[in-house]
Amino acid sequence: MEMILKVYIYKDGKRPIFHVPHLMGIYASEGWFMKLMEENRWFPTKDPEKAHLFYLPYSARQLELAIYLPGSHNLRPLSIYLRDHVNYLAAKYPFWNRTHGSDHFLVACHDWGPYTTTAHEELARNTIKALCNADLSEGIFKAGKDVSLPETTIRNPRKPLRYIGGLRVSQRPILSFFAGNMHGRVRPTLLRYWQDKDDDMRVYGPLPNRVSRKMSYVQHMKSSKYCLCPMGYEVNSPRIVEAIYYECVPVIIADNFVPPLSEVFDWSSFSVILAEKDIPNLKDILSAIPLRRYLKMQTNVKMVQKHFLWNPRPVRYDLFHMILHSIWFNRLNQIEVPPAQ
Repeated sequence: MEMILKVYIYKDGKRPIFHVPHLMGIYASEGWFMKLMEENRWFPTKDPEKAHLFYLPYSARQLELAIYLPGSHNLRPLSIYLRDHVNYLAAKYPFWNRTHGSDHFLVACHDWGPYTTTAHEELARNTIKALCNADLSEGIFKAGKDVSLPETTIRNPRKPLRYIGGLRVSQRPILSFFAGNMHGRVRPTLLRYWQDKDDDMRVYGPLPNRVSRKMSYVQHMKSSKYCLCPMGYEVNSPRIVEAIYYECVPVIIADNFVPPLSEVFDWSSFSVILAEKDIPNLKDILSAIPLRRYLKMQTNVKMVQKHFLWNPRPVRYDLFHMILHSIWFNRLNQIEVPPAQ
């Protein structure tokens, strides 16, 4: 990939919606990719005729902050803005129309990312979308064309790798842990079955002060064998990558969710993926996993961890490279090779 791939980055677009990366919080993945792509000296090309891919450097988070009217529940203005921008590019340059957008890509981690594409038919249908909200049930994310983007919580952009690492298995007395706000349909069900029901199942809403005074959220994850990752408002959850950071085996609970970077990773080797209907049997399922199987999964979590890290200066096989690889991989799979004569 490093020897071949070239990406043309459109310079058009008004700030801050374009070219201004949002580097902190749960939507930071789109911002970190933008920052590292625009700073990169290896992959970008100024000659569009040499480009294999064309990057639309917009931020779904910045688009929301700039245009969305709080409380309106109307996402249409966001999708119209992006539609008009793509139409402008298609009129100004020949590149979009050559492939109807199929060699173009965008990266959006905001929950609304998929919906910002719906007003433009070719953008929604053809463009490669790297999305945190990788929900197969809504008809926007297409497996095999689009990329499931890892959702990473960055608390300090100057130290994106802070707190990385975990405790040895022998120092993980908690079977499973979850704490978080009651977003979406799954988390209230999880609490109904497991909050204050079993000491092995540390399940909370927001972590109570009486608990966090003794053990912080991060310490809980580092002290647990399994970290529960139920969907929030949408199917994605930043806890999946958090679990990997803290070397805790993720338990993904979200129907119709495509796990991140599935083009490369066999998630069954380092996570547990459960249907939402399995929540009542959660402890039985986790307790039934043989120790040898758990140890293998936990070892694999530590092995894949390097692929989910944002490095201020990208290194081979880190998250920046993995996302770009998956985008290029899916583009190559779309290209039809003419039959030999």
